[in-house]
Amino acid sequence: MSPTSSPSASAEKQPPEATDPLKWRRHLPALASAAAGINHASNAWDAISDSFCDIGGWPIDERGYADGKVKRDAEAWKHVEVFLDHGPEVLAGVRAAASGSDYAEGPISEGFYRLRGIDTTLERAGQLRHEWDQIMALMDASLPGSRKLYEERAEEHRNSEGWHYAHELSYQGPALVRTAEYLATRTDAERPSQTERARVALTRSAPGNRGVPAETPPVAPAANPSAPSRSR
Repeated sequence: MSPTSSPSASAEKQPPEATDPLKWRRHLPALASAAAGINHASNAWDAISDSFCDIGGWPIDERGYADGKVKRDAEAWKHVEVFLDHGPEVLAGVRAAASGSDYAEGPISEGFYRLRGIDTTLERAGQLRHEWDQIMALMDASLPGSRKLYEERAEEHRNSEGWHYAHELSYQGPALVRTAEYLATRTDAERPSQTERARVALTRSAPGNRGVPAETPPVAPAANPSAPSRSR
């Protein structure tokens, strides 16, 4: 920092997202879309799954049933990856913005209840993605030119394993988004009063305002000044 620069001047030069304590909320549209995508994939499969089964629930069209689940799992996993990319930052921001009472009572206490276990969901889904990346790297190294022969099967296995985490995020994800939106709105509403208090405090502590006595009004002249006495 140059001698003439100041922290406040440096902050003014930074983009808004660099100083915004709620910069994590930029991820909320992506998470909301991903949560809706998981539920859409699940609902779309539920709407047709019975058509592949008998009245007892056993598949009679095993190929169609298996293909339907493969399609569901693949669609859901794409949205799980969105949560892996954006969820941890939002989760950290939510916990930083919340107060102790938010967990016990109030409009988002239920949201925090639904969020229990989301750390484990994200951690294990992240491990699954890491394992997939390692498998692909090994295929590239040991099976040059033959990756496509094995990639599809490995991908189906990953998506099938990942469906469990997608299912968990189908209710944890919307709770995270709702809780984050509430806290962001509340913080925005509180910020103007905090800014005003800070402005008043700075005004009072400004060097020019320290120890300056109130201005003394001028003394008004007497209404009937007495005439000067004459010396004899």
